[in-house]
Amino acid sequence: MKPDLFEAPDYYNLDELLTEEHKLVRNAARDWVKREVSPIIEDFAQRAEFPKQIINGLADIGAFGPYIPMEYGGAGLDQISYGLIMQEIERGDSGVRSTASVQSSLVMYPIWKYGNEAQRQKYLPKLASGEWMGCFGLTEPDHGSNPGDMVTNFKDKGDHYLLNGAKMWISNAPFAQVAVVWAKNEEGRIHGLIVERGMQGFSTPETHNKWSLRASATGELIFDNVKVPKENLLPNKSGLGAPLGCLDSARYGIAWGAIGAAMDCYDIALRYSKERMQFGKPIGQFQLQQKKLAEMITEITKAQLLAWRLGVMRENGTATSAQISMAKRNNVDMAINIAREARQILGGMGITGEYSIMRHSMNLESVITYEGTHDIHLLITGLDITGLNAFK
Repeated sequence: MKPDLFEAPDYYNLDELLTEEHKLVRNAARDWVKREVSPIIEDFAQRAEFPKQIINGLADIGAFGPYIPMEYGGAGLDQISYGLIMQEIERGDSGVRSTASVQSSLVMYPIWKYGNEAQRQKYLPKLASGEWMGCFGLTEPDHGSNPGDMVTNFKDKGDHYLLNGAKMWISNAPFAQVAVVWAKNEEGRIHGLIVERGMQGFSTPETHNKWSLRASATGELIFDNVKVPKENLLPNKSGLGAPLGCLDSARYGIAWGAIGAAMDCYDIALRYSKERMQFGKPIGQFQLQQKKLAEMITEITKAQLLAWRLGVMRENGTATSAQISMAKRNNVDMAINIAREARQILGGMGITGEYSIMRHSMNLESVITYEGTHDIHLLITGLDITGLNAFK
């Protein structure tokens, strides 16, 4: 087991833009990843198993609902702190960051924003502490990029709702106690329902044989005449805009998280280029390797500035969905390209579990697709700048 020697690149001195609290939060997350994630994650990824023993640690560093008010068990932090935590966790592994992102932005966020006080008091403290884990049911087997055509539905049965349908590619599903599920009522309006494990007819079969996010638990949500209490309906927002608002928060976190994966790949490649000797000198002395490394740090720096500015706007309440889409698409694309280039610098060693580059590369193949594909985010930007809808 190799020690975690990671040193974060900061070519434009972005630390000067951060508050002392930001740096304390980030460093706590960074230290935890080095201590608790890096030593074990390769083994769990090889075995395609989520390391459940890290859940309490994720809660301790504030990774579950960082921006949720303290009265509900959250850390009460700002949006840049949330981004920095996601960056550090994804530096360790995208699958672990997915677990935290789902808990924060796709489960706690809608309960906080769209739920009532009783729902907030019941669910948020247990989710913040990691006592309960949650998942988010939007994507269906036949409806991914077009969630508005979902077929999962519920009917009013007087004293309860009857929920039927299925969701697919759901992070945390196999072990989640709570699912925030999006379904259509009898008028075709989309609403959020809180479904709890143990409700009759609710099952969560696990998805196996993944080559990506292997250290993250993925599954399905099956609803076969599930009786959902009426008090489990999220009352304060409905329509497709409700789940999309959750995705804005999650996509924002991904824009930061992808930087972490890219920084890890760059840091490994830079260190390796100074140590690996060929033709009588370190390979970092060759022009083509310097070109790769120089382009990597340039793209990381651009992504850091993009994420920081987006964080300022998100905190001010001025960031648009389209701006979030741009950052998600750009930063994940940046990270996956850096992972591929870093793998080449390491040659054959780049495919081994001795280094994290190939694991990052495989993980990012999922990140570039989920919560809005690379192409869908391009079209969101296109719609925003032209006013012309390519989705219709």
